[in-house]
Amino acid sequence: MAIQVNKQFLDKDQVGNMIEWLAAFGQTEHGGVTRLLYSHPWLEAQHALKNKMDQMKLQTHFDSVGNLFGRLQGTDTSEKTILTGSHIDTVVDGGKYDGAYGIIASFVAVLRLFETYGYPKKSIEVVSLCEEEGSRFPLTFWGSRNICGEYTLDRVKDIKDAEGIEFLEAMKFAGFDPHAYTSPVRGDIERFIEIHIEQGMVLEKNENQVGIVSHIVGQRRYTIRIKGESNHAGTTPMQYRKDAVTAASRLISFLTEKTNEVDPGLVATVGRLHVKPNVPNVVAGEVEFSLDIRHHQERIIDQYCGEIFAEFERVTKNQEMELSISKWMDVKPVEMDVQTGELARKIASKKNIRYQSLISGAGHDAQVFGDVCPTTLLFVPSQQGISHSPSEFTSLDDLEVGIDLLTEVLYKLAY
Repeated sequence: MAIQVNKQFLDKDQVGNMIEWLAAFGQTEHGGVTRLLYSHPWLEAQHALKNKMDQMKLQTHFDSVGNLFGRLQGTDTSEKTILTGSHIDTVVDGGKYDGAYGIIASFVAVLRLFETYGYPKKSIEVVSLCEEEGSRFPLTFWGSRNICGEYTLDRVKDIKDAEGIEFLEAMKFAGFDPHAYTSPVRGDIERFIEIHIEQGMVLEKNENQVGIVSHIVGQRRYTIRIKGESNHAGTTPMQYRKDAVTAASRLISFLTEKTNEVDPGLVATVGRLHVKPNVPNVVAGEVEFSLDIRHHQERIIDQYCGEIFAEFERVTKNQEMELSISKWMDVKPVEMDVQTGELARKIASKKNIRYQSLISGAGHDAQVFGDVCPTTLLFVPSQQGISHSPSEFTSLDDLEVGIDLLTEVLYKLAY
């Protein structure tokens, strides 16, 4: 039987107004949002959210890296906490829904539950995670990885942003003095639930209202370097060339075609290319390109890497060129909690919510939590699949459907 949240709280304008309110912190001239870790807009947004949580009588606190928690205390203090929320930071000139919707949806869901049913049996905490995007400093998931014990201050002691500001100085500026750092690791979290915009077009294309994520893909990133020989473009016969561009183009075509042969769900992207000497009348002596590989099964990634890199070796050896393959990211695939996913499906069916299972091709904080506790990731549609852009948009109706589903999932888990 579906829960009955007091109708006076089912106001989708409430959600829309909160989206616009939060987007004002870091709003850009293009209508986007720039809210980078430990910046003025970030700090203002976190404290504004804390004030909202205080007004709702949640028990609020920041941990020592700037994650914000708002706790609705449960009546059974022996039970662990249900944690729900997302990240407050954005990319540069990003959208107003990415991350922010997950925080607002969790806040509104908990507000509606409390106003209708009072205190839960298990405590529920809304979290505004301090950082996920990696837009200011060269690391990601600073918030969730501190909570889950993957990061400490040692990870950032030598890191600076593009302006040369040290990570620890920025942290101190925002009011989180590294000298007062205490471990943010939480051992009392029973499960984590995140709702997020899809940032893709699958739900919209299929005319579905909700995505229930089964897996978040693993990611590997490499830098591939091919070294041939620079030479004169007019006087070097084709058969004597060690042309790094020609070799790279063959390898890039091969890796692209190979994805579908290995698995239709596998994706590989070459997004950056550097050529030396990069002049029109010289045979290129060196090419460096990036390679991003994603799939939800590690064995598929392993198989693919083995096959393409063997071909890379063969091609460059035959052409008497040097090959360098450097891996600089290796994030494992994570399966979401099957039990809670099934609960979400049952609730969606009862509410006549059009839903489908999805694999997330993007990383999310749920990926970090999924390694340490049962975790659920829910999606709502993104118009035209646009994200990380001022044009990012999700309708109020779709936002409200997501909150409706999240509210009942939290009710079933905590009340």
